[in-house]
Amino acid sequence: MLRTLACLLIICAVANGAAAQTLQPILQTHAAEVADPSRGSVSVVLDDLVASGLPQVPTFLERWSDKGVWQNTADGQFYYGRTDGDDLALTDIDTGTQTTVDRAGYTELRPNGGVRRVIGTALVQFQLSDPDLGRRQSAIDSIARRPDADQLAPLLASIDGEPDTALRARKIQLANFLSASFAGDPGDRIAAIDSLSRDTSIEARAVLNQILTTRDVVATDAPDGNIARILTVGTDITADQAYDRLVAADLAPAAIPSAAVRDALAANITDGRVGGIPTAQLNTEATRAQAYAALADRGLVPPRLTEEGRAAAIAAHVFAEVYTEDDPAITDAARAALSSVETRVAAAGFADLTLDAMSLASIYFLAAIGLAITFGVMGVINMAHGEFIMMGAYTGYVVQQFVPDYTVSLILALPLAFAVTFAAGVAMERLVIRHLYHRPLETLLATFGISIALQQLAKNIFGTQARPLTSPGWLDGAWVMSDVIQISYIRIAIFVLALLFLGLILYILKRTRLGLEVRAVTQNPGMAASMGIDPDRINMLTFGLGSGIAGIAGVAIGLYAQVTSEMGANYIVQSFMTVVVGGVGNVWGTLAGASLIGSLQKGIEFLNPSNTLAAQTYMVLFIILFIQFRPKGIVAQKGRAAAD
Repeated sequence: MLRTLACLLIICAVANGAAAQTLQPILQTHAAEVADPSRGSVSVVLDDLVASGLPQVPTFLERWSDKGVWQNTADGQFYYGRTDGDDLALTDIDTGTQTTVDRAGYTELRPNGGVRRVIGTALVQFQLSDPDLGRRQSAIDSIARRPDADQLAPLLASIDGEPDTALRARKIQLANFLSASFAGDPGDRIAAIDSLSRDTSIEARAVLNQILTTRDVVATDAPDGNIARILTVGTDITADQAYDRLVAADLAPAAIPSAAVRDALAANITDGRVGGIPTAQLNTEATRAQAYAALADRGLVPPRLTEEGRAAAIAAHVFAEVYTEDDPAITDAARAALSSVETRVAAAGFADLTLDAMSLASIYFLAAIGLAITFGVMGVINMAHGEFIMMGAYTGYVVQQFVPDYTVSLILALPLAFAVTFAAGVAMERLVIRHLYHRPLETLLATFGISIALQQLAKNIFGTQARPLTSPGWLDGAWVMSDVIQISYIRIAIFVLALLFLGLILYILKRTRLGLEVRAVTQNPGMAASMGIDPDRINMLTFGLGSGIAGIAGVAIGLYAQVTSEMGANYIVQSFMTVVVGGVGNVWGTLAGASLIGSLQKGIEFLNPSNTLAAQTYMVLFIILFIQFRPKGIVAQKGRAAAD
């Protein structure tokens, strides 16, 4: 008997549990509200659905919001539906059983936009704790797009149980945003606002600016409310703006335009006169104003505004901006937090500008270091230096046509570009430059002609369109330190490459036999020759080394700039300026010159971002003035070579 009773109790418990897990009865309780919801009635349905805790609720809310729920017009039952021609594929809300029926007996539920937003808010409460990370992230994104006071409580409740570290930090940040705007306790709002003083994100600044939103107020005495500032007519606003605000507040009559005056005069013509003035005399503004004033005195038209009347109306009122937030303590905290954020943003902006300047300086250094050897050490004015940069970039492009792996192709392109441009530089030195030493004008003209020939040769081989030099995938994107500070990985790679070449050049010139011989030939070719050094050989190798480094710079620059036959011309002027400003014949001077020019250009572009041509012009003018006061550059060469 006891065993039979126990079995009955178990069966009843299972039956009750199964009944409790069904969603359809709850929907039938609110069938009218579900079928035709409004923003007011849908809240009752959502409260019961959320309170049920059923696992089917999130799916139903999603399908309901997406207009994927259908109702049987005969029995009122709800289903998930998908049209298939004249048929309707139905899915049972609780069991998932699928059937195909004639759609004629079913009605699609179409909640309006306002109802869908309310449903979305309720759905977020489920998604914030969903086991699927993607759904939780989607819920956070939804809150960020449409913040609402009702989302604060479920968001706070979901933070402690969030297993993903990054998403947990994002939830805390959003909770601070919502608390700053919607928390019920002013103390909680002020605490959240204070926490935003260290957040430089655009979202944080938007929250603080929203709290500090103001509205224009006009009053005869001191205006009521949380006053942001009293406006002074003539300083903060013009007299016209002040009177327009009076008119908008129905505190003063609107000014009557000239067209309305003419219409009023035309409507009041009597026996060829208007206001006692013959119509033939109404050909000036003064007579028309006199006639209109006469009509106004008789009460036939509204009086026209005079300057004295406008000034008196403005003087009789107070113009102010009043915060939409009534609590002064909250707006004071928001102002202090926004001031702190703006200070941090300014500091971060300066850091970002510094990174940009360093990045540009590294590009100029790479482009100029080869010229620093040929021009600074050898004294050769090589106007074709930019074309060696172009040759290196095209070498990288050709390598990528045969090696599709961009990382491997980049590794191969760097030494190959050096070899190609080194050989071209040696050939140029042997065939042209060696015959023009100590003849700078002829050297300039000859290398300028070679540069034009190399450009035309590149056009004949590769065409006039830009060719892509694709960077490896690990160089995609940027290193983002904050909403303000970020730098692309390609720029970082170029900066590192510039440092490596700085170390390599210093090592070659200071620690190798070639460097010793180069310095000896530079200081005194005759004495070097008497010591067994071949000056012609050293000049050839030095020119080849400078050209080869320009080729490597071309590969690096081609990763982010367009590879064209004219790309070298974009860097030849900056390269010469870098070498001259830094100090001729000095590697450290080239680095200093690149840093100065890069910083100067970025600073001018920051002050005048809409005109890059002006930035270039101002930079050249500054460098001309700089050379007047320091003709030997930032790092002047010392010793006998400098005296020469």
